[in-house]
Parts: sequence; C-alpha cells; structure tokens
Amino acid sequence: MIEIVEVGPRDGLQNERTPIPLPVKLRLIHHLVEAGLNEIEATSFVSPKWVPQLADAAELWPELPTGPSFSALVPNARGLETALSLGVNRIALFTAASDEFTQKNINQSVEESLESFAQLANCFREAQPNGWIRGYVSTAFECPYAGRIDPHRVVEVANRLVKEVRVDEISFGDTIGAASPSEVKKLIHHLVNDFAGDLSKVAWHFHDTRGTAIANVAAVLESGYFHRLDSSAGGLGGCPYAPGAGGNLATEDLVYFLNREGLECPVDPDRLAQASLEILDLLGRPPASRAQQATLALCARAESR
Repeated sequence: MIEIVEVGPRDGLQNERTPIPLPVKLRLIHHLVEAGLNEIEATSFVSPKWVPQLADAAELWPELPTGPSFSALVPNARGLETALSLGVNRIALFTAASDEFTQKNINQSVEESLESFAQLANCFREAQPNGWIRGYVSTAFECPYAGRIDPHRVVEVANRLVKEVRVDEISFGDTIGAASPSEVKKLIHHLVNDFAGDLSKVAWHFHDTRGTAIANVAAVLESGYFHRLDSSAGGLGGCPYAPGAGGNLATEDLVYFLNREGLECPVDPDRLAQASLEILDLLGRPPASRAQQATLALCARAESR
C-alpha cells in the first residue's frame, strides 16, 4: 500500500504571509483526517520571528485529534524542548545536500547541521525512547544557489543522517521542483547501490513548480523500492529561500494518480477536495490542483441536479 505523508499544515502554510487563525488550521487537519489521511506533519516548533505563521504550534498540538500519527519539525534545542514538554514523539529534522542552501535556510553548513542534529536526536531519544525521527534532505536534485546536485553528495548526506543522527526515515526533497524522471531514476540507482539505510524507510517530497511532480512519482513507484510519498492538500507550500519555487505536489493530484493506477490508497477524493477550501479562500486564491478542480466541479454538478 502507498503511504501518503500529508505536509500541508506545516510545509503548506509556513511561508504564507496571510495569518491563518488557529481554529482554521485545526479544521483543516480534522478535514484531512476525515478524508482518510493518517500521517500528518502538523506544525513546526520554530521561532515566531522566523516563521510567524506557526507561532501557535504549542497551542495547536494539544488540540490535535486522536488516531493519526502527527509529527512536527524541530529546528533547534529550544524547539525540541517545547515539543517534548507537549509529549511530541515524532519529529523531523531538516538539512540539505547543498551548503549554500542550508546557509540561507538555517544559517549553518551541512556539516554543522548534521552535528547539531545528532545532539538533538540524542536528547530526543533520551526523552522519547520509542520516538520516531525523520530526516529531510532538501535540494536533492538542484539548489537555487549552487545548481544541480551530484547524486553521490545526496547519498553521502543521507548516509550520515542514518549513521550519525540515527533517523528512522529520510525524505528526499526536490525543493524547487526542477527534477525530471530520469534524474529521479539516477538518484534511485545510487541509493540502491550505496545507501546505508533501509530503502523502505525512504520518502519522496516533490514540488510541482514545472509540472513534473506526478511524472517523478511514477518514476519512484516504477522502481519497486519505495511506497512513501509527501504531498500537500491543495498544493499549498513553497520555499522562501528558493526563488521561483512553487507549491508542493497536491495531495488531490497524487490520490487521483494512485487510484487510476490501481494502487491501494484509502483516501476519499471528495472529502479531500473540500479540505483546503477554507484556507485557499483566506489566502484569496482558487484551487491549483487539477484533480481538486475536477472533483469540485463534479460535486457541484451532482448537487445541481
């Protein structure tokens, strides 16, 4: 079965300038759960100075519904302290394959980020022995500052996350949505031959800036090694440190593709299409996901009969 990690509440909202009230965020999450999504990255325990949109993380976390697996991005020791005080037992750490990108994003080199994350991971494991850690490797194909990334470098960073930080899962990110299927297959080839971790614990995080996200998903699934994919309801999201980066792969488009391919994906397309509408309305933009647009049109036609 294909597993979808819904990142809309965190990655989809973190860079939006229009403030989204806490009750609206919670309604989004409830709608996503009702649609059948059971693994959701809910927020980030980051400084409000840098990400004002997620300043309510400590208020949001206790209000999350029971049942699904929720995780949160933790960028530093202060964020980890807050997360642990709330009982968070699934966290994500964020590095990249490009020093230029990590310097812009977290003001550290890749080396420095790996060292600090190893310390954070140790603290987390002491407090949550049965906890779970995801490691993000952004700019896995191209960096907006350094250009194309050598797959050897990507695997090198991933291996250090496995060996030194001891992450449970790695998510490879096409941060600016530049990759093509052939580049995805090339990275897969290097992973199959040189990755020190468990390939079944690898996830893929595609942006749809240039309309290649679904084609890249197809390349991942054709390999037969992977079954975990990140996506964002309504295609929300982008990267402030990546000029020109568009939204994440829309969960609606991913679910439609998986269903048409005959792959098991227990998500209700109708409920999913409705889930992000309140957020989109607040942001003043129409749905960008083509599958979402089509589903909403079909629902409207059915109601008018």
